[in-house]
Amino acid sequence: MGLISLSFFLLIGCQISRKPDLGRLYIDHANDQSNTPLIIIHGTMGSKLRDRETQEEFWIGNLKKLAFSNYRDLALEIDTETLTNKPDELEPYEILDSVSGMKIYEDLINILTKYGGYQLNLTASTKQPGRNLYIFTYDWRQDNVASAQQLASFISQVRANNENKQVDIVAHSMGGLISRYYFRYGGQDVLEKKTFIPNSQDHNVRHAIFLGTPNLGSVLSVNRFVNGFQFNVRTIPIEVLITLPSVYQLLPFDQDPWLYNTLGEAVDLNLYDIATWQMYQWGVYNLEVQQQINKYHPGELDTYISFFNKQLQRAEKFWQALSVSQKEPFQKFVVLGGDCQSTTDNLILEYVNSQVMLHAKPNQIVNPSPEIDYRLLMMSPGDGHVTKSSLLGRTQSESFNIPIKYPILLCEDHLKLTKNINFQDNLLHILLQ
Repeated sequence: MGLISLSFFLLIGCQISRKPDLGRLYIDHANDQSNTPLIIIHGTMGSKLRDRETQEEFWIGNLKKLAFSNYRDLALEIDTETLTNKPDELEPYEILDSVSGMKIYEDLINILTKYGGYQLNLTASTKQPGRNLYIFTYDWRQDNVASAQQLASFISQVRANNENKQVDIVAHSMGGLISRYYFRYGGQDVLEKKTFIPNSQDHNVRHAIFLGTPNLGSVLSVNRFVNGFQFNVRTIPIEVLITLPSVYQLLPFDQDPWLYNTLGEAVDLNLYDIATWQMYQWGVYNLEVQQQINKYHPGELDTYISFFNKQLQRAEKFWQALSVSQKEPFQKFVVLGGDCQSTTDNLILEYVNSQVMLHAKPNQIVNPSPEIDYRLLMMSPGDGHVTKSSLLGRTQSESFNIPIKYPILLCEDHLKLTKNINFQDNLLHILLQ
């Protein structure tokens, strides 16, 4: 009996440890010189930022900065007249390969060059013999429309240097939203218009592959505007996040409901209505946040409030622009993401001693009701950051106009998706078939 049990567990162990041999699977493709150039588009916080003049790295910085900085220097200045961001002294210069030893994009680039036969180019204007790989780095703090405009220019340069071939795109997280906007509107900013009319042109993209993209946004972005952004062991302050347009454009879209009270009752709130933020003193309307703004930016509180209001409205238009129906979209997406981790899908509103609190996790609730399963109420399958429903663009009531060719679901955390062996296998298969 003992030998049988031992043999059984050894067999199970062998099965669990099996993984695709990428070298053997794609050895026949590695030296193929004819394939399409590939562009990688990172997600939020996915590029390093440095000072244009001194070249000092501000994001992500050294270990001391990781441990002790609250990253106030990431805040963007606001133009009082136009309520837009002023030109910034920081520039994106390189993809974020790893953080504190955890590889973010390093593994992805390695498998593409090692097993896919790709040659990495440092700029869009260069080309090497064989299969070419490019990385589109952008300032992830800025408006996603501005990033989409830069992407349009980047793709044009790549195509011009590769005999105007089609390109393949692999976009992670928010990079997928930027790509979706590009596919619909190219380099146009349509958010100030009354109607959104998608382009009728083909953007010459062969494969569009999205990884962990929040296609309906995330309630975690609401929580960040209320409680700050927990990063590593530090918290990026709310008054910093207020200056970053991309944070607004990650707010959940058309998710109803998204907020419950501690009794399990849905709270009907329009997230894009300024009155909601005023009523609960969230975001820029939080008195402590206003004190910090007055401390670090004296005389600019009214500008911050006006900017916040404008960005809320612009974020709603961003999602509306992505939701406009198309009779026959030129581009359909392959979507990959996680569905094995418990992921925040709804927030809880709680009153404690007349104080309004917003919770993103069940264990944060101060006075839970024993009759309510808060885990079931608040959490859904996903990758820890993006729910499966947001990934696929589906709510309980409907599916949104996201042209998905087919999904591939993985058991992986959001930040580790790029190093998942099954993702890597599927990616190489799609690109090299």
